Amino acid sequence: MKEQYVCYSCETKYYVTEYIWKCKCGGMLDLVKEKITIDISRLQEKPATMWRYIDSMPFKNNSTIWQEVTMGEGYTPLIILDHSEPNTLVKVDYMMPTLSFKDRGAAVLIAKAKEIGVTKVIADSSGNAGTSIAAYASRAGIACDIFLREGTSPKKIAQVKAHGANVRAINGTREDVAKAAQKAVNEEKIFYASHVYNPFFYEGTKTYAYEIWEQMKCAPDALIIPVGNGTLLLGAYYGFKELLENGLITKMPKLIAVQAENCAPLAKAFMNNETFEPVQNNGTIAEGIAIAAPARSVQILEAIHATNGEIITTTEEEIIQARITLAGKGFYVEPTTAANYAGYLKYNHSPSEKIVIPLCGAGIKLS
Repeated sequence: MKEQYVCYSCETKYYVTEYIWKCKCGGMLDLVKEKITIDISRLQEKPATMWRYIDSMPFKNNSTIWQEVTMGEGYTPLIILDHSEPNTLVKVDYMMPTLSFKDRGAAVLIAKAKEIGVTKVIADSSGNAGTSIAAYASRAGIACDIFLREGTSPKKIAQVKAHGANVRAINGTREDVAKAAQKAVNEEKIFYASHVYNPFFYEGTKTYAYEIWEQMKCAPDALIIPVGNGTLLLGAYYGFKELLENGLITKMPKLIAVQAENCAPLAKAFMNNETFEPVQNNGTIAEGIAIAAPARSVQILEAIHATNGEIITTTEEEIIQARITLAGKGFYVEPTTAANYAGYLKYNHSPSEKIVIPLCGAGIKLS
């Protein structure tokens, strides 16, 4: 059966093609999938990368296309953050080829693009996703245009260009960048390799959950995750749901989302029990989560509610101090990851609660 998308809003279905990226009603597309069956007896035969879970991904039977794209991403270390808190673990996801967790989604999305014959992609990003898409597109022999906001970290722009991608800088907000990319996608008839809109990206980020389960041999009690567009939070939610459906875990971990106080639209809706509305981005050093109008806001909020989770906001001062504190523990991270750690420090938990925190991006990517 040919692969299909389904609209989250109106449930209209579409066959997966190079040019479809959202529903005619404007709704977000998910994948139509059969129930995933996980054969744990075969895992030890698989590579020590995220591709050990390829049987859970939507590729053709016995597909090897990923082998032309992979750079060994995934299966990152899961270690104790501080021995005074042995139940709090960090997953060092900046130990990836392009130094951010976005490689999980980009590797799967670009492998899928190659499988369906795509020759050029367009993506928009605050930095890390663009870098990742550019790197994997280059490896796959696919041309790539990356839309970035003017003022994006020069190091990230340099990294995107180093991979041979064409940078198209946009003057305006992160939302303006997305609109410009989408306009180009529609006018130029190019595959939209969006880490937000394209559901294949989440098939990569869900491996974050699979790895935690395999490394811990259980599900944690809570995941602390920085949230802008929600690509890691939703991926983790989907991954743990599949593990639960397979009887490999007995409960879903609570999803604790962290937003920067200066740009916290999801926190506003969640805390006031309101319908989501975009907010003004008042500027935050945590540029990876500076998203005033996340496209999958409804799905993000539903996932948090479904797991009895919560949303925590952090100030700029707390983010700066958290970055210094993490560096003192040996982890040099981006401000977005520091915001996440600052959120953890404000999270009311018991000493026995098993918590996992992602270290999403390396500090060397930012000055």
